Amino acid sequence: MDRFDALQAFARVVESGSFTKAALTLHQSRTTVTQLVQQLEARLRVKLLHRTTRRVQVTPDGAAYYERVVRLLADLDDADASVSTAAAAPRGRLRVDVPSPLARLVLIPALPAFHAQYPDILLHMGVSDRPVDMVGDNVDCVVRGGALTNPALVARHVGDLQLRVYAAPSYLQRAGTPEHPQALEGPHHRTVGFLWARTGQPLPFEMRRGTEHVRAQGHDICAVDDGNAYLAAGLAGLGVLWLPDYMARPHVATGELVPLLQDWTLEPMPLYVAYPPQRHVSAKVRVFIEWVAGLMALHAPIQQTRRVPRVDPLP
Repeated sequence: MDRFDALQAFARVVESGSFTKAALTLHQSRTTVTQLVQQLEARLRVKLLHRTTRRVQVTPDGAAYYERVVRLLADLDDADASVSTAAAAPRGRLRVDVPSPLARLVLIPALPAFHAQYPDILLHMGVSDRPVDMVGDNVDCVVRGGALTNPALVARHVGDLQLRVYAAPSYLQRAGTPEHPQALEGPHHRTVGFLWARTGQPLPFEMRRGTEHVRAQGHDICAVDDGNAYLAAGLAGLGVLWLPDYMARPHVATGELVPLLQDWTLEPMPLYVAYPPQRHVSAKVRVFIEWVAGLMALHAPIQQTRRVPRVDPLP
């Protein structure tokens, strides 16, 4: 048994939750991966994995062993990088998951420059606003907005999304222009709701003007769980929207959206790149995080005067 191959196979099975998926990522047969893990268990005399017909689950002993294996493999990668060109030229598959509007409007248009700088990185980009099982889906990192809810993840604060209130001209012609956030709670106005993944419900927005503080929810005529669909609903005149500047800016320029309640402010939404806890971060993940941070410095810079929830710096 090659111990390195066995450790790598075991780690990949834990991360993907499947011998088949692990075999695909390692470019080996499922039989080979299965044999490697079985040989490792036999050598340790410990059951590392529970196997069922639907999924592979790690045992308590396997979970503790996995944490040490991940650190060991990371140390080996760093050792290789220290005597090769890997640190200067990151390579390999990088699997990320990002919000759909951010992908469409910011990240994907900038990808040609990223690939020109890092031609050996194969980027697999999942585009969604839903929670991701980073270990089970073998995702290297995610980009998400809002407060962090998983204390097990390490995160880098890369931007602040400034939110404002907008509506389409067709909506304003029909319902009129609200002069106060509380007008959105009245019978004449409708809002488009965004279904947050953590709750499955639209959340109220806190708005301030001087000493006034209002929590505005509105009456949703339509609620969606995708950022692009949320914007499309507002452009169709279905209701009032709360949008980050980078999403609204091109549509304000063309007259498709009209800013509302401009003397009121909303708390910026922090944007994070998060990844599973590891002692070291691979070169390809590190350069992706720095690339996203550079883009956000242009599109949604961090506001230094605000307090930000827990942020763990890159090790």
